[in-house]
Amino acid sequence: MEHSTESQIKNRLPETFLDQMKQQLGQRELEQFLQALEQKTPVSLRLNPKKCQTSPFEGSPLPWCPQAYYLEERPIFTIDPLFHLGAYYVQEASSNFLWQALHQLDLPHSPLALDLCAAPGGKSTLISSFLGEEGLLVANEVIKSRNQVLRENLIKWGLGNAIVSQNDPSHFSNLENSFDFVLVDAPCSGEGLFRKDPQAIAEWSQENVHVCKGRQLRILQQAAGLPKPGGYLIYSTCTYNWQENEENVRYLVENFGYEKVIVPIKNSWHITQSEITVSSQTIPCYRFYPHKVKGEGLFMAILRKPASGEPHKPLREGRDFNHPHLKRFSIKNSKRSKFPELNFPLEVKLYQYDKHVFALPEKWSPVFEKVATQLNVQYFGVELGDWTKEQFFPAHAWAMGIYPISDYPSVALSREEAIQYLKKEPITLSIKERGWVLVKYKGLNLGWIKNLGNRSNNYYPKEWRIRMK
Repeated sequence: MEHSTESQIKNRLPETFLDQMKQQLGQRELEQFLQALEQKTPVSLRLNPKKCQTSPFEGSPLPWCPQAYYLEERPIFTIDPLFHLGAYYVQEASSNFLWQALHQLDLPHSPLALDLCAAPGGKSTLISSFLGEEGLLVANEVIKSRNQVLRENLIKWGLGNAIVSQNDPSHFSNLENSFDFVLVDAPCSGEGLFRKDPQAIAEWSQENVHVCKGRQLRILQQAAGLPKPGGYLIYSTCTYNWQENEENVRYLVENFGYEKVIVPIKNSWHITQSEITVSSQTIPCYRFYPHKVKGEGLFMAILRKPASGEPHKPLREGRDFNHPHLKRFSIKNSKRSKFPELNFPLEVKLYQYDKHVFALPEKWSPVFEKVATQLNVQYFGVELGDWTKEQFFPAHAWAMGIYPISDYPSVALSREEAIQYLKKEPITLSIKERGWVLVKYKGLNLGWIKNLGNRSNNYYPKEWRIRMK
């Protein structure tokens, strides 16, 4: 005798979780919820507007993010060169609701943002696009391996408006009242990932929910003081239970006086709005259920820090920038004839770490220098290249960036050649100029090759290469 869809789901999900969802949804909706978990996971991506204006795949727009699209089928992204050069980010549909939330914030012209738990970088790349040339993002991830993935994704996104740090939230204590908005996309019990990640089911327990709630409260205790007076804190998880969601929002309102921010939503989006009442203030929260929304589970609340309180002190560093590893870099002192011409559309300031030279928008240099003395900075701006013994070796990150590169010849590659390059295999170039050559795919930078005449060296980063045969 065949089991029904519901019984198949029940065989995999813990009874305590099912009881929790029945309390939230009722029996009828619970059945719809379980049926949705049996369906294929929707596939969606968000475009990088600085690199790609139209989706390279068949699909339909997401209703709450104009830069994101549902795809009809899941392509093999690994063998798409556009994926590797940062033309789009494969991001779960519900998470793109952050775009709506950000557009409700009353921000200054040049916002300073913090993504406190940023890996793998989906929401950080969205914030990076939102900030554009005017803002600056600090994207933080404390776990080293996850920090490397975050750094890679922001390098490929290429906007050059981010600082990547690797710090525990407690390390931000000297940066209180500094940020125009802070995102805490907190590590959680992962109930919203049950459809696409069976391991999340295996790891779930009521005890783990309590552990996650304790971790979230510790993070929020540190995060609550980081926005400026009148600034914002956005709290999100990919789980359903009230302990990790509404109760943490209640904690922020009761202990730090945070106020509600309303995000207008359309009925056709089928987003569920929950509410909590604290001291006669009703706080809206936004929930995504897979039986209602074409996406995975998500919770989000947007809160505003009271404008009164400790005044904001702008982040400023003194005239002398003292850092044990970083120093300001001057082209004048580096025999400019061998340093590439930097025809950037905005003023930048250069810094050197060991032999690596980085560019950062000049207007953000005081903030960066202050942040760099407080945090363990892993990456920032755009790495231009290595300056060694009066020679310059261009960095792959510069090719990924949106800053123009005019000092080097370029060659367009076919799709087959681009994949060959991304596998870090030798490429035969139809170009006479020797030296550094910028290779492109569909008009976008893919990376560097050094042409030696009868052969060439492929400088695609070894750790990023395609390993698929």
